Amino acid sequence: MLKQSLELKQTQKLSPLQIQTIKLIELPQQELEQRIRKELEENPVLDEDVQPEKEEDEAPREVSLSEYKEDDSIPSYRLRSDNFNTKDERPQYSTFSVKESFTQSLQEQLGYRSLTEHQYAVASFIIGSLDDDGYLRRSIDSIVDDLSFRANVETDEQEVLDMLKIVQEFEPAGVGARDLRECLLLQIRFMKKTPEVVNATKILTNHFNEFTNKHFQKIINRMGISEAELKAAMAKILKLNPSPGGQIDDSYNDQAQQIVPDFVLEYMDGELKLSMPRFSIPELRVNRKYADILLEAANSSEREKKEAAAFVKKKLDSAKWFVEAIKQRHNTLSSTMQAIVDYQHEYFIDGDETNLKPMVLKDIAEKTGFDISTISRVVNSKYIETHFGIYSLKYFFSEGLENQDGEEVSTRELKKALQECVDSENKRKPLTDDELVDRMTAKGYKVARRTIAKYRDQLGIPKARLRKEL
Repeated sequence: MLKQSLELKQTQKLSPLQIQTIKLIELPQQELEQRIRKELEENPVLDEDVQPEKEEDEAPREVSLSEYKEDDSIPSYRLRSDNFNTKDERPQYSTFSVKESFTQSLQEQLGYRSLTEHQYAVASFIIGSLDDDGYLRRSIDSIVDDLSFRANVETDEQEVLDMLKIVQEFEPAGVGARDLRECLLLQIRFMKKTPEVVNATKILTNHFNEFTNKHFQKIINRMGISEAELKAAMAKILKLNPSPGGQIDDSYNDQAQQIVPDFVLEYMDGELKLSMPRFSIPELRVNRKYADILLEAANSSEREKKEAAAFVKKKLDSAKWFVEAIKQRHNTLSSTMQAIVDYQHEYFIDGDETNLKPMVLKDIAEKTGFDISTISRVVNSKYIETHFGIYSLKYFFSEGLENQDGEEVSTRELKKALQECVDSENKRKPLTDDELVDRMTAKGYKVARRTIAKYRDQLGIPKARLRKEL
């Protein structure tokens, strides 16, 4: 039997302005500028105000956006963004630094080799198969198959191996290796055969597992060398480059973007002063061609002109929402950052991590009245320049734990104390996690062994056995 029921649901629909604001809040400063340029390109109603001053008898200048007001019939065409001034100095950003491509460098070296066209195609394909760090992590079989199916080049494993050996002779040394051991051996093979180089080669060839696991005594016993000789050999190995591809930036895959801070915090005369630097946002004006359409349509009954006016109104509304969203973004970011500065006031005076209080998104949401999701959007991908360095806003947020006095301390303070314990340990006998718990307890921090292990991993600190040095 079929049943019918009526269910009433209340839903909240975001306005175009709210949607626009949410999207703009997420953008860091440079991306915001790009987004504004995109709006100028896509909204034909808008023009950037670059007009020179006109004489009084010339045609009137293009209409600004600030005087736009809603009308029940055909809207007026004046709307202006007053939140930025075109006379503000626009900083010149050096956004990308592009150097010689890693792949290009290898291809250039390949061009100097005397190879047949077929061999060149195989070697070139190998170069294109390398990872960004210079390693070849694909199997020889897969390269043979891909050469056949993708490049229409018939080859076999032996030819691929022969061409790989040629690539492995290129600079930077170690390129084309299939694992770390091979990478280091490729670099050390051309060194002068001093006793320490000979021992280093033997270690990499015959005792690599013992070396990576720091079983130094086993290496000494098996090779019949002294501790001093092992130290000298290890010094040679540690000078080798485990990531040869990292020496040359790939201009296509590894472009390094410069960080432009969204906020600047200065400490002057005992006071913290927060500002948001001006960026290149143009003053927006209505293109006079579209303003004329509205003027003509205001006193016309022609359908086409009315339709044109409706199109212009839609674009004007879009422009108005966009400019207002920029204002709201500015206010939201400013209020949020000021709340963070107020909350961490003691820390921002000198940048001492021990003064960084536990702080989560909810704390700032309560101070500002914004939603936690809004705070999260503000914090994401934003940076602040202080008198002690440039930091991501995420850096200032951390959970808290109690110390032995029952006071809440930030996890960052605990990590700093843990790092200090490890830095000051005897490297011949590194501290175990249980011993680190005792050291932290002596410093006044109440932490469990599993917490020590978690923080140690987050700090990139290996286990005690792997921190051992001779």
